[in-house]
Amino acid sequence: MEHRHPCGKPKEMELLGRPVDVWPVDDVETPEELLLHCMPAFGGAYIKRIYQILDLAIGRGVPIVMSIAGPVTVSNQHRAWLIPLLRTGWIAYITVTDAICYHDGHDSLEKFGERPIREVAIEGKDEEYGKNGVIRVTDCGFDESILFKQDQFSTAMLLQPEFQRRMNGPEFRHLVGKYYAAQEKAFGVQPGLLSTCFNLGIPVFCPSPGDGSLYLNNVKLDALRRRGIIDHKFELDIAGEVFESCAYHYWALTESEAKELAIWILGGGAVKNFSLQPEPTLSQIFLRPEIGGYGYDVQIVGAPVTDGSLTGCKGQEAHTWGKVTLEALASTVESVQADYSMVMPLIAWALLEKRRRLCAMRDKGTYTEFFAKHPEIRGYLRSSHGYRLFDRREELINQLLDVVTAPDHVEKLRETFDYPLQYRIRASQP
Repeated sequence: MEHRHPCGKPKEMELLGRPVDVWPVDDVETPEELLLHCMPAFGGAYIKRIYQILDLAIGRGVPIVMSIAGPVTVSNQHRAWLIPLLRTGWIAYITVTDAICYHDGHDSLEKFGERPIREVAIEGKDEEYGKNGVIRVTDCGFDESILFKQDQFSTAMLLQPEFQRRMNGPEFRHLVGKYYAAQEKAFGVQPGLLSTCFNLGIPVFCPSPGDGSLYLNNVKLDALRRRGIIDHKFELDIAGEVFESCAYHYWALTESEAKELAIWILGGGAVKNFSLQPEPTLSQIFLRPEIGGYGYDVQIVGAPVTDGSLTGCKGQEAHTWGKVTLEALASTVESVQADYSMVMPLIAWALLEKRRRLCAMRDKGTYTEFFAKHPEIRGYLRSSHGYRLFDRREELINQLLDVVTAPDHVEKLRETFDYPLQYRIRASQP
């Protein structure tokens, strides 16, 4: 017996979407058309879906947090697609590894005739590379002397007077960006990641400073300090770094024009988790139940969801922690298992090319009419000046501090101080 829809449509028609139609690739004129009309199913459809969510978030003017793991600077991907994205004004802040910050300085150590990081074989020559002092990062390589020069640069920088104090990670990497910018200018090198963030006022977070040699050079200096050999006062404020990320989350939900926040995850691990933690920090630890998670969550990660790792978990799982909103689950969460270097050039190209087209309409005076018909694209043309959250960091941190330390709220926090611990320190016997 055939099941019928009340309006006469067969039941199965309720379960079916639009026809799986395509355009021939030689008919498309823009990368956006390629993504929307030539990638209808299977893996390609995931990439299309990620583009559509980002397109929606950007068009609505939602601030975006970018989480980037992996050797994006040693492979020069930061100059290919990451820095162009940062220059749009769409990105609120980024989270990276210490290694990304460390390798970011290699190009400007001195006046090189060519880029010191070269192509190498991805397999089969590591014994030969080891004997000849070649450092390999996947299929990129460089002479080990680069590491020692970078260490020497990092040490000399950390000894400068402005580093002789306690500071959190965004402050530290802002200063590093200033020093990298001076190196790049002196030797005619294109701006790198940290110098770009320094100039744009984009905060840079790092959840694991010990994973790269930038901070490890401070370990050397700290050891000398412990023995009284040098006077060195640099110290990282880890709690302050986490709280600053919470301050930006609070700003986005309460003060930004969109009153929402999006996250764009490339690679996983601690970098991914740090970027997702402001919501549980505020709602679970600081007992602010009104704080919500990300309204848009897209990720391109290499690990499968079945290995139980933080890297592989999807936005749907993050919702159970409160990190992604319930509303987002229905339409603005997507994850694909892939190496982001394989798909980011295409996604970034499509987004940036669309922005160029809209800018051209605005410049020709045809933008107003188009905007009236398509208000969903207004966020593409937000000011490239960006949010410059680093410039407002003290204001926003103090704003959140006022909220979580209000007298009535402190009483709620005090209730979390006590628990029936089974371990007790016994009084010494007489």
